[in-house]
Amino acid sequence: MTHKPLAMLGGLTAEQFMHHHWQKRPLLVKQAFPGIEPPVSAANLKKLSKRDDVQSRLIWQEQGQWQLEHGPFGSLPGAKEPNWTLLVQSLDIHSDSASALLHQFNFVPSARLDDLMASIATQGGGVGPHFDSYDVFLIQAQGQRHWKFGQQKDLTLIDGLPLKILKNFTPQEDAVLEPGDMLYLPPHAAHDGIALTNDCMTLSVGFRAPDMATLAQGMLEAAAEQIAAREHGATSPMADPPLAGPDLSARLRDPEQAAVTEPALIPDTMINASINAVKSLRFDHALACRFLGCWLTEPNPLAVFEPSVEVSDLRSNGHLVLDRRTRMIYRDTMLFINGELASIKPNAILKRLANHRNLHLTQATLRGLSMATRDCLLDWLDAGWLHLKS
Repeated sequence: MTHKPLAMLGGLTAEQFMHHHWQKRPLLVKQAFPGIEPPVSAANLKKLSKRDDVQSRLIWQEQGQWQLEHGPFGSLPGAKEPNWTLLVQSLDIHSDSASALLHQFNFVPSARLDDLMASIATQGGGVGPHFDSYDVFLIQAQGQRHWKFGQQKDLTLIDGLPLKILKNFTPQEDAVLEPGDMLYLPPHAAHDGIALTNDCMTLSVGFRAPDMATLAQGMLEAAAEQIAAREHGATSPMADPPLAGPDLSARLRDPEQAAVTEPALIPDTMINASINAVKSLRFDHALACRFLGCWLTEPNPLAVFEPSVEVSDLRSNGHLVLDRRTRMIYRDTMLFINGELASIKPNAILKRLANHRNLHLTQATLRGLSMATRDCLLDWLDAGWLHLKS
């Protein structure tokens, strides 16, 4: 499928886009989504912004000064009042249509996919010239927005503002996006979008771009969890892959320690023992997979799972569909779902479910399910992570 030209990429194949544009240069696609319908209406976005289980922000300018307020909101500016923007984060966990649109970008690894943000703005509304530290696809869903953008080197920000606004914005290109148009911008591309109409709605597909400090800390925490697992006997070292770290139960010994004249000085034996203890930890491929798998599938803190119906068994001609809030990825012999390492390996059927987010249950598929796979699927159905639909 990566060799098939895609209308949403302007006729480029996914392979061509990733090679020539991803993390490299912008791409403007006219009518990437012809006839697009907003996944959530402007009226419903406003309703969402009034809920305490939804992340939202209101941005406007007052006497030339940028203003920012976080939701939930009791009231919002009027629909015809100019120069304001409402942002609703993680729309994909609140709307099946938004989730479906987000997963159309499945030519990028799911591990990198973050969320779909929606913004509605009145004429003149925007969030100022800025840059993102991650890739973003900007889809015009309604109305018109004028974008100016470029890849300038000067990313200095204005001090003392509630928003990250570029001090010296020097765009190289500009375009007016109509409903269905899309603009891709790589990390650190400077851009500024101004609503030209009162009904302007833009959808932003964002991606995860953790810094090295976050990855290092995650690996350290995962190693610490391995130590705790062995100490408490929670896992077996015979597991595939091993879930417990090295045996660090040995006590410090210093039979060669001489009498000291500076008792407050930390001895070399303790320093060396500490270094050797850390060296015995396995910062390897398996640890990285386990850390990333659990971390990247951790559900959004605002996600709430609800089982659709009680299911006692699976039936043919049904469809298993991952809940829009479910995150599921795999690597090697490990399968991860919603922050957990599954008790089963990622077989062909489970890989299909993870990659396509749905699975048609034919008679042949059901016959190919092991009891362990069937039990896992039923557990996920019971938890609301998965749904059975006709």
